[in-house]
Amino acid sequence: MHEEIIKTLEVLRSGGVILYPTDTVWGLGCDATNETAVKRIFDIKKRADAKAMLVLIDNPGKLQSYVDEVPDIAWDLIEMSEKPLTIIYPQARNLAPNLVAEDKSIGIRVTNEEFSKKLCAQFRKPIVSTSANVSGEPTPQNFSQITDEIKNAVDYVVNFRREELSLPKPSSIIKLGKGNLFQLIRK
Repeated sequence: MHEEIIKTLEVLRSGGVILYPTDTVWGLGCDATNETAVKRIFDIKKRADAKAMLVLIDNPGKLQSYVDEVPDIAWDLIEMSEKPLTIIYPQARNLAPNLVAEDKSIGIRVTNEEFSKKLCAQFRKPIVSTSANVSGEPTPQNFSQITDEIKNAVDYVVNFRREELSLPKPSSIIKLGKGNLFQLIRK
C-alpha cells in the first residue's frame, strides 16, 4: 500500500485525477483545492458544475480549515455514526470555488477506510470523492463494475482493493443548518 500512496500522491500534487477505493464506493478524486482538477472531474462525469461533489478528510480536526463554523451537532454525529456519513456544512472555505455548492455549502466525510485515510493524511488537503460513473448512470459498487470510459479518463487507477466484490452502499448524507437544525438527505 505504501507504494500506491506514493504514486497516488504524485498524481494529486500534479493536478491529476485518480480512481481510488474509499470507505463507500470507488471514487474519482483530485485535489479539492485545485479548480482545474475539479473541472476535469465534472468533465469526466459529464456533470453540470452546479451539482456539488463531496470531499474526504482523514481527521475531524481538519473540518475547521474548510468550513467557517462546525456546529456542535456535527461532532456528535461524527462520533456516533456507525457507517460512513457525509455532512453538508454551510459556508465552505479554502476549497476550489467550482467544488462549492451555489449556497456556499460543502459535503465533507471523515474517512476511516485504510487507503483513503492514509492518502488524505499524507496529502494534507481534502480529496474530492464522487462516484466513478457518468452522471445519471448507475453507481458502480465495486471496481469490476467501473466502465472503461471512466478508467481511461483518469490519470491514475489505484492498484489496491480492485479484487473485492463487496457491494458497499453510498454514505448517509445530513445537511446542517443554523441552530443545530439538520435535514436527512440520504439515509
